[in-house]
Amino acid sequence: MSSRIEDIRELRDRARAISLPAGFKIGAATAAYQIEGAVAEDGRGESIWDRFTHTPGTIKDGQRGDIACDHYHRWREDIALMQRLNLNAYRFSIAWPRILPDGRGKVNEAGLEFYDRLVDALLERGIEPFATLYHWDLPQALQDHGGGWQRRGIIEDYLKYTDAVTRRLGDRVRHWTTFNELWTFTW
Repeated sequence: MSSRIEDIRELRDRARAISLPAGFKIGAATAAYQIEGAVAEDGRGESIWDRFTHTPGTIKDGQRGDIACDHYHRWREDIALMQRLNLNAYRFSIAWPRILPDGRGKVNEAGLEFYDRLVDALLERGIEPFATLYHWDLPQALQDHGGGWQRRGIIEDYLKYTDAVTRRLGDRVRHWTTFNELWTFTW
């Protein structure tokens, strides 16, 4: 046992001795569907992941993202953990169905307010937000009407969604990713 403790101490000391370049970001990354939960709260619409995970036999043990890590309710605690880890960056995705429950049309103010609070709290704690606009959680309504990404008109839907989010958060979020792993979800 003592050799294990010595190994841990040596690793800790080596980690403390590492010198990183100025401006280097140490962060964590998440996906909205994997952590937020609250899939039926505050006006959020159904996503393709909701439909898929609720289809019997698609996911081992019937796991779903309905609650997930409950980040939607526990974001303050999550940011406190990031701060304890000395992270200075956080890459998160924005749930399209939380912003536009039907994929288009009226913007869900409650959804934007959630991300407002999240971004403000990150910045207050010195953690730079990196936002991803699409991490595979297409609103189910867009999938049902014409096949989702296979419908040419989805480009306009995506642009309107992107416009709503960037107008709201663009004064505070400097780093944006349009699509997470574009090749994977289009293939």
